[in-house]
Amino acid sequence: MKFFTKEAENLCNKLIDNANAFMFYLDNKGIISMCNKKAENLTGLARKDILGRNWADVLYGINSTDIKKQMFISVMEDSVTYQRNNNFESLFCDSKGREKFISWNITPIASDNALDGTLLIGNDFTQLKAKEASHKKIDDTLKNIFASIREYALFVTNLQGKIIYYGMGSEAMFGRLKKEIIFQDAAALFTEDRKSDLSFIIEQVNQYNRYEAELELLKKDGSKFPVTLTVSRFLDAEGKAKGYIFIAKDITERKKLEYQIFQAEKLAAIGQLAAGMAHEINNPIFVISGRAEMLLESDGLNQKARSDIEIINAQADRIRKLVDSLLKFSRHNSKQLQESNINDVIDGVLPLIAYHKLPSHEVKIEKNLALDLKPVKADLNQLQEVFLNLFINAFQAMPNGGKLSITTKNIAGKFVQIQVSDTGVGIDDKHLKDIFMPFFSTKKEGTGLGLPICYNIVKDYGGDMFVETQLNKGTTFTIRLPFA
Repeated sequence: MKFFTKEAENLCNKLIDNANAFMFYLDNKGIISMCNKKAENLTGLARKDILGRNWADVLYGINSTDIKKQMFISVMEDSVTYQRNNNFESLFCDSKGREKFISWNITPIASDNALDGTLLIGNDFTQLKAKEASHKKIDDTLKNIFASIREYALFVTNLQGKIIYYGMGSEAMFGRLKKEIIFQDAAALFTEDRKSDLSFIIEQVNQYNRYEAELELLKKDGSKFPVTLTVSRFLDAEGKAKGYIFIAKDITERKKLEYQIFQAEKLAAIGQLAAGMAHEINNPIFVISGRAEMLLESDGLNQKARSDIEIINAQADRIRKLVDSLLKFSRHNSKQLQESNINDVIDGVLPLIAYHKLPSHEVKIEKNLALDLKPVKADLNQLQEVFLNLFINAFQAMPNGGKLSITTKNIAGKFVQIQVSDTGVGIDDKHLKDIFMPFFSTKKEGTGLGLPICYNIVKDYGGDMFVETQLNKGTTFTIRLPFA
């Protein structure tokens, strides 16, 4: 029996000595009476230099005032006083100066309610914590990447349609903060005419596991914007449905590009038609005008007949001017390309405004022309026509007076930018998409060819033209032409 006890004691000592944990046994005064090899490796001390010393002095040094030492001592005193287990986690420098993250377990050993000693066991979780930190860093990086993708928004609802997650670009896309929308109904992000579609979308997801469509969603300010919306089921680890995942991709820029392509194709078709019509109309108009001129030069016409023929001649002249506009729009006219300074073109056109019947109220003209402006290569007459058209439109938009601002500058190292701004009545949003379309006009006597001609001329030189406007505040036309 004694042999078995001795063997058991030796086995126990071997197990403790080779355990993959730091082990100390303290007497009831906190003096170390037993330790294992791992404890020696941690402290860098031989066993004989560890035994018989206070545990805190061995781990932290006699003169250490480290706050972690004081916290550990407080936790140890709590365990000893109330004879209860405690845990303490802390960073600790080993004998080689390497920082380790150690989780300590404090177990008081008592008999008959009297403390015999305390077992202190430490586990090294340094590598595990490093992996956790690495994973957290990866997670944070992914979150930052997702947050920086402005074209996408991700939000999740529960089965009742309440938003339970709102992230990945959602705040930027919708203009709503997380605290404003979380736990709210997802219908708040849909336009009034599509709110009822939400239930249909959920039905489709439940039936086919996925739904995808192009539709409009709603920003906080009430404005609508187009998205490609993809919805799928949100499942837990057991595959049970917990809600729905919504991914919205903002396709505003794509829609603008599609519209521009559509407009360009439509303008090209109208241009071909206009050219054909212009040539067909010109021939009879020349005949009518010629005959009318001959009749006016003949003798013996009474006053009424002369007045009627003058009306015919005037209307024929009006048709001829319209035909000229059609030809300009279709670009079936010769061009003489030359390097031109836009500032000089503007200065040459401004005096021509006086020859047109424009509102008599005072309009202040403010010029901010870049002195280092690069030249452009274009037909001078066409450039003059573009700017004269824009200046006349600006004056007509300010019947009660205002300010016409003209700005030029070089941009992006390859374009000359010209901005023509007025403080007039502005353009209604519903008309914006049509202002460059031929025959569209908001003026009673307009032909609707002025701006389309300007647009075609600018596009023909590889440039661009667009407009910004606010009702009752004014309009800005921006033109960009490539350097010569």
